[in-house]
Amino acid sequence: MNEEVIAILVLWTFIFIYSIFGSIDFGAGFWAMVYNEHRSFAGKIANRFLSPTWEITNVFLVLLVVAFVGFFPKGAFTLGTVLLIPISLILFLLSIRSAFMVFSFSVQGYRKTMFIISGLCGVLIPALLITVLPVSQGGFIEGMNGRDTLLLGKLFSSPSLYMYILFGLTSELFLSSLFLADYSRVSKQEDAYRLYRRNALLLGPSTLLAAVITLLVIQPEAGWLLDNLYDQRIWFILSLIAFVVGYCSLWLRNKDGQTRGKPRVTLLAIVAQYGFASYGYGMAHLPYIVYPNLTIYDAFTAKETFYSLMIMYAVGLAILTPGFYVFWRLFLKDKRYLQQD
Repeated sequence: MNEEVIAILVLWTFIFIYSIFGSIDFGAGFWAMVYNEHRSFAGKIANRFLSPTWEITNVFLVLLVVAFVGFFPKGAFTLGTVLLIPISLILFLLSIRSAFMVFSFSVQGYRKTMFIISGLCGVLIPALLITVLPVSQGGFIEGMNGRDTLLLGKLFSSPSLYMYILFGLTSELFLSSLFLADYSRVSKQEDAYRLYRRNALLLGPSTLLAAVITLLVIQPEAGWLLDNLYDQRIWFILSLIAFVVGYCSLWLRNKDGQTRGKPRVTLLAIVAQYGFASYGYGMAHLPYIVYPNLTIYDAFTAKETFYSLMIMYAVGLAILTPGFYVFWRLFLKDKRYLQQD
């Protein structure tokens, strides 16, 4: 395995981790806004998870950006140039959201505004982030006078863009519902659990349907990708099996014989589903970063930089991992925090 493939695997791993954590984080912000004044504890559960964890999500975003710029500087330059407006909006929304997340917990008058800002950002940021996928598949970038230009009219008139956005949003809300269902169960908030379980039951098939329709509408711009996806069909079959296992787990009866669903099993199975699908999609997309002009070999950095970055990541993760473990013990496992009123 050469350096370019190792680098893209590292980058794709960070993309996958951030997509899972980001979906749960942004989705929790949306549910906190929707259920802020709900009679159940659903809004409080979402906010209880959100308050200590949004910083961790931003850590993985930083790792992802550094990996992309470091390993594939030309790819970062190309996508950064053509997607300047969406990227600028993402940074602006992240800054606004982070500012309200910091100050709202010390200034009580901003709490309601924080819920609204966090909820809206939970929809807008993932919608902007996922625009990278249709752009990278080709057909929307044109080279003029030595510069790459994004064909905005063609992009906004393409149904694939809107289906990708729909798929991204349903996935975000599905994953966050599953996580918050499990979080509610551990927190012994059965009303909130039933609410999030019901949301997951509705959003699961919706997400699967959105994924299928997305594949059907990408044909005009990315016929090459469909052919490659078919070659990687084993990963999507495994993904479908994982979805069936996870979705069926929501219907299993618990030991008390009255409540249904095993959200922890479901969440792990659905993460595996997205893992299989993500790997299959990534393999189908290789070797292109942006089809058809930019491959991982064209955009790769110098080998000396690659090895330096790998050492840096090894040292950095060795330092961060104990911190992640302590965070998990304090905020995701400690029953005194989870079951507080």
